[in-house]
Amino acid sequence: MTTPSVQPQRVEFVRAISRLDATALVVGSMIGSGIFIVSADILRQVHSPGLMLAVWLLSGVVTLLGALSYGELAAMYPKAGGNYVYLREAISPLCGYLYGWTLFVVIQTGTIAAVAVAFARFTSVLFPSLTPDVFLGTTLHFPAPIGDIAVGLSPQRILAIVSIALLTWINVRGVRTAAFIQTTLTAIKTAALAVLILLGITIGRNAGAIAANFGANFWAGGGLTLAVLPVIGAAMVGSLFSMDAWNNVGFASGELKNPEKDIPFAMGTGVLVVTTLYVLANVAYLVVLPADSIAHAPQDRVATAALEAMFGSAGLYIMAIAIMISTFGCNNGLILSGARVYYAMACDNLFFKSAANLHPTFKTPALALIVQAIWTCVLCLSGTYGQLLNFVIFAAVVFYAVTAIGIFRLRRKRPDLPRPVKAPGYPVLPALYVLLTGLIAVDLLVQDSTRTYAFLGLILVLLGVPVYYAWRRLAVR
Repeated sequence: MTTPSVQPQRVEFVRAISRLDATALVVGSMIGSGIFIVSADILRQVHSPGLMLAVWLLSGVVTLLGALSYGELAAMYPKAGGNYVYLREAISPLCGYLYGWTLFVVIQTGTIAAVAVAFARFTSVLFPSLTPDVFLGTTLHFPAPIGDIAVGLSPQRILAIVSIALLTWINVRGVRTAAFIQTTLTAIKTAALAVLILLGITIGRNAGAIAANFGANFWAGGGLTLAVLPVIGAAMVGSLFSMDAWNNVGFASGELKNPEKDIPFAMGTGVLVVTTLYVLANVAYLVVLPADSIAHAPQDRVATAALEAMFGSAGLYIMAIAIMISTFGCNNGLILSGARVYYAMACDNLFFKSAANLHPTFKTPALALIVQAIWTCVLCLSGTYGQLLNFVIFAAVVFYAVTAIGIFRLRRKRPDLPRPVKAPGYPVLPALYVLLTGLIAVDLLVQDSTRTYAFLGLILVLLGVPVYYAWRRLAVR
């Protein structure tokens, strides 16, 4: 008599992320360094305090529409992978893979690299020896608008890599620890941003700045008309990047205690909180600083300039510490969530096969986390993260729009599927989101300032097509 073989039990995710943790993951992944910096570039493009606020408000509205629409998909497919799974099920496996491919190559890893370097850059305020100067490497020359790229090691890049390695190690060790750190740091940096806003509109009030920014110059250049909409669309690159990663909580669906209800809540609440904070932060900047001081803040550090106006040189160090906390917490959330997409791809034989295995002790996608960290560190050393992020938004916006189209397709193709949460205002609000994201993507393709990077982003996405079929051939063997 033969004894039947016993199959080893598959290691499963630990459902340790609560609704509070999920909301903190949304807020913490969204708030990085952008809100403290990009307003300078936005104002240089739109030349008007009113239009600057309009850019931030419109970005928040678009993002909120996406969060409300995605709730239906998140509740239908509460599995690790988020957008990858939604696109795979609603559109096609190829479309899902192209999202995962682009996420790995640039969207997630490029963002982590940029945020890590921002962490190191603001740490250098406290430790000036952490310079950006490359001491081991070379400079590559590319035609405009890419320009010169310094490749190699610098003190700031080394610190950025160390921070990525540390956060990856924390996330490998278990989702409970990572979630606790995420929730704690999110609470700290949300409070810090709220304090910045409160200080700006109270003790930091500058009568001269208020008169200049909220008087006749508020709608400088003719105001909010149809003629300025293309300019607003191009200027939204920075604000949309600052609001990106709101969907990352869906990547970690397999570890939420009640994903069907908690992910829609976390997305909607988190985006609403961040949008409110971002708009109020920009109001505070305009109350404290004249528009010209915002547009030409040293190294675009608008928040630092605002605090320096209130507290002198001490404001520089206060803001540096706040942004260090903010960027560190942001990257913890990005690292935690991104690896779950590559895990889901590996389960479909579209990534390294061993990445589909969870760590036997910590029950985390350890190899996916490590591969993500390695590629992110390469991007840090390449010096290309700044250029990569210029077309992160185009690729992200296109996939956001296509994913929302998936809601309509699933309603028609699979009306029988349970929908614990339905998109509010269907079909109007999801259709409006598709329309707005589509218009933004087209605008990025036609505007002189963004066209090159948008086309590069499109090419990068399409390069994933032969890679997809290569993975499929390997899976058959």
